[in-house]
Amino acid sequence: MKSLKDAKRIVFKIGTSSLTYETGLINIRQIESLARILSDIRNSGREIILVSSGAISVGFAKLGIPRTARSMPEKQAAAAVGQCELMYLYDKYFTEYHHKLGQVLLTREDIDHENRKNNIVNTFESLLQLGAIPVVNENDTVATEEISVGDNDTLSAVVASLTHADALVILSDIDGLFTANPATHPEARLIPRVTAIDDHLEEIAEGAGSMRGTGGMATKISAAKICFENDCTMSIINGKNLSRIYDLLEGQQVGTVFMKEDA
Repeated sequence: MKSLKDAKRIVFKIGTSSLTYETGLINIRQIESLARILSDIRNSGREIILVSSGAISVGFAKLGIPRTARSMPEKQAAAAVGQCELMYLYDKYFTEYHHKLGQVLLTREDIDHENRKNNIVNTFESLLQLGAIPVVNENDTVATEEISVGDNDTLSAVVASLTHADALVILSDIDGLFTANPATHPEARLIPRVTAIDDHLEEIAEGAGSMRGTGGMATKISAAKICFENDCTMSIINGKNLSRIYDLLEGQQVGTVFMKEDA
């Protein structure tokens, strides 16, 4: 496993709560900052893959559908509208920094089917070789419970595995993994480094995430397990201050790093 400072191919995952306001609409300043920083990192010679949440939340807000509406057809319609909005903005801001994007939408069925999985891997490799930045999301317009990956923390770890990425950086609405849920335990302390995942660690990964997202700390621990199995270093940092990405990749202590002891 490589240190984040040495990572050459990095998957970045940004959650819904880091991309949107409480209204569900896009935080334009945040998405512009993300495009600028990731473009700069790409300019340094590193390869970048972005896994982005937010389509369903943005779609609900744009369509004026109340958050209490959660039927599968409504989610799929919202995803179709929200995905257009997200990709329009990503394309607009990444283009300003002279970078090309390629959209990749996945379901569990794609990943579990050997031929489809090989096609996905080939597509990622071609996009990266051609200098494009893949932007990945679950294909929520067609995904049902049976073929859904379930959350983008898991999806980002699967993408990191498929692409043999050196690192996965999860941009969350929390500073990292704590000894307890900081929302209910003010005395909770940040855990700066995790070298093994055991039952105790899974027990403290409580909480269901924010109102606008689908994951919580438990899904991030599941993502870390996938990364450990594939020699990929993982980090969780707060996505509200995106400039900390620079500190992280320069080797400074930011958030929680998941890296095996024998790395």
